[in-house]
Amino acid sequence: MKVLVIEDEQKVARFLKKGLEAEGFEVDVAEDGEKGEKAARTEQYDVILLDVLLPVKDGFSILRDLRHDKIKTPIIMLTARSDTEDIVGGLEQGADDYLCKPFSFDVLLARIRSVLRRSAQSQVKLKYKDLVLDTVTHKAQRGGKTIELTSREYALLEYFMRNQGKLITRSELAREVWGYNFDPGTNVVDVYVTHLRKKIDSEHKVKLFQTERGKGYYLSDKKLSFK
Repeated sequence: MKVLVIEDEQKVARFLKKGLEAEGFEVDVAEDGEKGEKAARTEQYDVILLDVLLPVKDGFSILRDLRHDKIKTPIIMLTARSDTEDIVGGLEQGADDYLCKPFSFDVLLARIRSVLRRSAQSQVKLKYKDLVLDTVTHKAQRGGKTIELTSREYALLEYFMRNQGKLITRSELAREVWGYNFDPGTNVVDVYVTHLRKKIDSEHKVKLFQTERGKGYYLSDKKLSFK
């Protein structure tokens, strides 16, 4: 998952970048509004953290112009201004959430994951790199080639794609995809993940299904570090 941080306070920007990267996010930082808006228009991000008081161009103006041009990337406004009028104004202009400084990193992380879930659930097609899953037809494609899925494989892949970059345990998969408590004596989860991995990765150099030994699986094009 890729995050754009538009924040001119270097201390805050470093704090956000370090914390989010430790959680498995890929993070770009822009130190003024003009650079931030350019990045938002030219790169593909999963969420944007946008400060309100920025040099060159303020956050509200960036938000207004991005939404005017139909750029729908989820945006969380960050500001020291806690006036209700400012918060309501930002939300009415298209912000997905609003967080007042100072805030705890755990609260920010929860807000990010919340807007990502809402964004993912509103999408007809889920995408990660060159992998596309159509939630209407239940068809998958990678590199433009259609991949046939069973109903269980579809449910499994959809869950992975809605939780990109997150370590998912076997018990979580059993609960969310199969609907029952995990039996440590069964290997049904591993068997299905193995079948799905073959369909998605076998013909491609870049592998998207990763294993964290003894812990679970995650969808990413590179190995991530989990605590």
